[in-house]
Amino acid sequence: MVPVVGRRTALKIPVVASAAAVLTLTQTPRALAAPVRWSPQRAHTWYRAQQWLVGANYIPSNAVNQFEMFQAETFDPSLIQSELRLARLIGINTVRVFLHDQLWTQDRVGFLRRLDQFLGIADRNRIKPLLVLFDSCWDPLPARAGSSPRNAASTTRAGRRAREPSGWVTGATPW
Repeated sequence: MVPVVGRRTALKIPVVASAAAVLTLTQTPRALAAPVRWSPQRAHTWYRAQQWLVGANYIPSNAVNQFEMFQAETFDPSLIQSELRLARLIGINTVRVFLHDQLWTQDRVGFLRRLDQFLGIADRNRIKPLLVLFDSCWDPLPARAGSSPRNAASTTRAGRRAREPSGWVTGATPW
């Protein structure tokens, strides 16, 4: 026989169950993920084991900008390998690499595969990359996929467009 539940009791059940679920979900991960603070001795030991960082911004010599570094048509793992090997030989142990958001938008799977290849090459050469995520601030009207224009009047020698305020800066476009 099924017990009969009054209207008020029936209305309270979802509220009580929801509150219990929220408390469980909000408290459990915190307890499991509670960080263990390192002792000062452990922190000093870790710090002493780190190398002094010596680095540079990196774009392969065959690329005019970060588009060409990671696009399928121009990505060159063998060139990256040889350049990072030479960088390591002269003492560089970190490189900063700019990742444009359009690379992700245009070819998500291919971009991630090529980025993973780059990270593997850097790791084999004991170089720690610093990835600048979705760096699109230099070009208010970025190019589409494909090789970048050379010697265009509006670009610098590095292939970056001359800085012109975008519409949201000048108020030409609404927020």
